[in-house]
Amino acid sequence: MNFDAGVAYAERHTLHALLVEVDGAVVFEQYANGYDAGKPHALYSGTKSFWGVTAGAAHDDGLLDLDETVAHTIPEWAADQRRRRVTLRELLALTSGIGFGGLGAAVPVYERALEAPIKDEPGERFTYGGIPLQVFGAVLARKLAPRDLTPHDYLRERLLDPIGVRIGSWRSLKDGTQPLPTGAFLAAREWCKYGRFILDGARHNGKTLVRERSLAPCFTGSTANPRYGLGWWLAPIASPPGIVHASGAGGQAMYVIPTERAVVVKFGQSNSYKHDTFLKRLLG
Repeated sequence: MNFDAGVAYAERHTLHALLVEVDGAVVFEQYANGYDAGKPHALYSGTKSFWGVTAGAAHDDGLLDLDETVAHTIPEWAADQRRRRVTLRELLALTSGIGFGGLGAAVPVYERALEAPIKDEPGERFTYGGIPLQVFGAVLARKLAPRDLTPHDYLRERLLDPIGVRIGSWRSLKDGTQPLPTGAFLAAREWCKYGRFILDGARHNGKTLVRERSLAPCFTGSTANPRYGLGWWLAPIASPPGIVHASGAGGQAMYVIPTERAVVVKFGQSNSYKHDTFLKRLLG
């Protein structure tokens, strides 16, 4: 890897942290602009990368099926011709037909998200936004209610605690719940642990936490957008193949690079940062 070229590009886009791990060992680490190894950073929409994997775990636990409808759990959705056909897979793939919105400070609470109109035919159009994740959260919350767990409790107990990932903090909405599409703050090494878990096929210390067939949809694009799975962006560059990444506003990124057995975490603050340019410089 060309660390000098990767750092030079990241520094031109207000670098906060750059961490490169290969085969579980940190091979490069640099911090700037007030950040250090212990300071959590906002992931913004990089937070979305948790929920497709969580859905896979929930499938393994018999809680849900990706192709079940929202209406299966939220009966009021059955009354609308389009809503009754929306599946959990479409929510996580951002192909549910819900319009753009619900980003940043505009993330709605579950009840408001469930009121969002379906503007397009389910499955036909990719529309980026946070509302579909909140609808998924509302569904998962109802399924977990008998266990007295929230979606975030389940994420932590089922995945993050077993792999040793510590969330620095999480935003709260006005009703006290935590959002799904955004809001997590993690130190670079903590997010890297999650990337290593993904690189290892959702296995940790020899134990499989999410079955391969349940994890695979996270990294399978839709007809509407072949470059987006369930909370993960796919193939930001053509070569090397197989790269997937979580992405957040301002240039937050966690790249999983199978051919290099590498995980790269990059934090910064720039609206002009380009994932493909950075990766070409780093891997050049």
